[in-house]
Amino acid sequence: MTKEEISQLVEEGKMLPLMEEFYTIQGEGYHKGTAAYFIRIGGCDVGCHWCDVKESWDAEKHPPTATECIVSEAVKYSKTIVVTGGEPLTWDMTLLTQMLKAEGAQTHIETSGAYTLTGKWDWICLSPKKLKLPTKEVYEKANELKVIIFNKHDLKFAEEQAAKVNKDCILYLQPEWSVRDKVVPLIVDFVMANPQWKVSLQTHKYLNIP
Repeated sequence: MTKEEISQLVEEGKMLPLMEEFYTIQGEGYHKGTAAYFIRIGGCDVGCHWCDVKESWDAEKHPPTATECIVSEAVKYSKTIVVTGGEPLTWDMTLLTQMLKAEGAQTHIETSGAYTLTGKWDWICLSPKKLKLPTKEVYEKANELKVIIFNKHDLKFAEEQAAKVNKDCILYLQPEWSVRDKVVPLIVDFVMANPQWKVSLQTHKYLNIP
């Protein structure tokens, strides 16, 4: 297959730049503690300076993999499938989610929401970033809003983002791991003063699992 043919298949969602896939425990947000199979798709140009998966940014480093192969491997392990990145909405998620749903899987996505929402999702975790804000559709359909807190100003950003999501969206503040000791007290005080928010922790890091 030529490079051009592969590029076309990626464009159509028939192949995806797969960085890694693994079975673990969801560590964050509403579904924390749930066994889930993670599909990490390469490619992201949002460029968060504190990103802990910077190796996912360059899609060229991750081999285009047939979507049907990704799905057949995933459903061997779990019916709860989390698609993450990178930024998975860089690519067309329609075929991936169609195939997963055909296998009876629950489809979850973790996204910045910066690109067109494609695919059929049972759960959308929206984690907006200042450099590229989410689309209107993702705000409207998000099941949870997870704002990463690196400094005090991020609390203001969180309030701005909460004003844009739907009324049923669950609101989470999560400390950025490298500064957790500094920002946890800020988050605790904020949530106690604004109880519509909840605290999310990266429990998988405390458990020392992927």
